[in-house]
This record gives sequence, C-alpha cells and structure tokens, in this order.
Amino acid sequence: PSPANAAAMPHDHAATEVKAAVPAPKLQAALRQLWHGHVVQTRAYAMAVHAHRDADAKRAADGVVANAKQIADAVAGFYGPAAGQRMLQLLAGHWGAVKALTDAHDDAARQKAMNELTANAGEIAKFLAGANPYLPENAVLGLLMAHGGHHAAQIQQIMAGDTKAEAETWKQMQAHMDTIADALAGAIARQFPAKAA
Repeated sequence: PSPANAAAMPHDHAATEVKAAVPAPKLQAALRQLWHGHVVQTRAYAMAVHAHRDADAKRAADGVVANAKQIADAVAGFYGPAAGQRMLQLLAGHWGAVKALTDAHDDAARQKAMNELTANAGEIAKFLAGANPYLPENAVLGLLMAHGGHHAAQIQQIMAGDTKAEAETWKQMQAHMDTIADALAGAIARQFPAKAA
C-alpha cells in the first residue's frame, strides 16, 4: 500500500462510520460545495415564490438545474456518462417533487409531492447502492428521507413566514448536506482509492 494508505490502515475501522475522516479531502470539499449549492438554490426558489418574485424564482430554478448537472458530472467522473445521465434524471425527479411541494396550494397537491419525493429517494438510494458497495441502500435512504423532511419543513416555514423556525431548519439542513456529501465522498474514496483525491 502507498504511504497514505498505510497511515490510514490502523484507523480503517473508522471508515465505516459516516462521520469518519474522509480519505479524499478534495472530493469531500467538492461534494460538500455541490450539495450546499442544491439547498441554497431550492431555498432561494421557495423564498422567491413566497414573495411572488417570478424572475427570482426562475433564476433559482435554473440554478437548481445547473447544480444538478454539476452533481451528475461528478458522478460521471467516477462511474461513466450513463451513470451521470441516470443521476441527472434522478435529481430532476427530486427537484420536480421539491418544486411541486413549493408550488402546492392545497393538501392534496402537497401529499402528491411528498409521495413523489419519497419514491424518488428510494430510487436514488437504490442507484447509489448499486453503484457503490460502500453505500448501503438503507443508510442512503435514511439520509435522503431526512433531507426530504428538511425540504418539507423549510418550505412550510417559508410559506408561513416563520423566519425563526426556518433559520433553525436551515442550520440543520446545511449540516445534513455535509453528512450526505461526506458519506458519498468516503464511499467513493474507498471504491476508487487511486482516483479519489
């Protein structure tokens, strides 16, 4: 093993922990930035919708899509163009559900959007677990369900004008993006030790 790997070996059991030190700090930082970009744009969209600022809402929606393409490109860098394309489709489904939840004007529309968000989380978890043996499907699904819950709470708080509660949700949401990014970075680094930096 390389000196870097040898140094990590005594702590190898820690790699199974989601919050363990990630052996690929550049990848970790890149994924954290990408997943933060997702919630920054979805939050901006909800705030613009609440304020009836159509141009800002369109700009934020375009930002969500651009960010999804960047995440898909990151996936493609390790798993190939077909996997990147599939990731983009799955992220489009996630955004479609979040957007529908934001735009919903009644309980039926909200419930439909939540059902779509939940089904999509299952699809993403299955895809990632299938691509990487270090990403157990149930663990990924748990992370994504918590993420969907944050979206739902934040949207409800923004629409209700509850800035205090939303500020707390926003703090939790950002921390959770790091958790998701770190889990992915750690698993990718274990699967591609020569490629992940």
